[in-house]
Amino acid sequence: MKFINAGARPGQRHVDSDAVFTIPNILTVVRFMGVPLFIWLVLGQKEYALATIVLVVMGSTDWVDGYIARRFNQTSRLGRIMDPIADRMALIAVAVTLVIAGVVEWWYLTALVVPDAILMAVSLYYFHSHPDLPVSRIGKIRTALLLVGTPLLVLAKLPIPLTDVYFVAAWIFLGLGLLGHWVAGYNYFRAIIRKGRLKLSNDGGRG
Repeated sequence: MKFINAGARPGQRHVDSDAVFTIPNILTVVRFMGVPLFIWLVLGQKEYALATIVLVVMGSTDWVDGYIARRFNQTSRLGRIMDPIADRMALIAVAVTLVIAGVVEWWYLTALVVPDAILMAVSLYYFHSHPDLPVSRIGKIRTALLLVGTPLLVLAKLPIPLTDVYFVAAWIFLGLGLLGHWVAGYNYFRAIIRKGRLKLSNDGGRG
């Protein structure tokens, strides 16, 4: 069973609708609502076991909402924009929490934030909003790696056997995820520049 683009039907072309209240969009909102719960569990209660479960649920909904959207033709323009934004904000919020809790160092958060900050600046310059680009395969793999590595890293904080194994496995996933994050960021940067210059050229031609 494939995990990337799971639920897609061969030969079926999905058209993004203007729908707002779709199951995938609701799951995206629910996923992001898990962020304050995670923050409270880690910083307020030091409940790393429950925090790990929250992260697993959040990561699972990221796959489930994409599957439902493709399988049942519930893709939407709002979902196409909201889903990656929710992923980025959730990963960054979780990273900030883990830095404050002493689970990871500041360099990890910096490695996550810098590419996104550059992309946001370029997007605002050219479009004054979201550039509305399709999510790349590298971007999807990057997100999956980070969503697997993060709960493993939290799991390594528990007083259970094999914590060293979880720690090493976590950083393998996170390392590959960060590498993919920068590669995807570079590709998005080039795509935004191309689309932005074309937009400026078209706007100038109409002026």
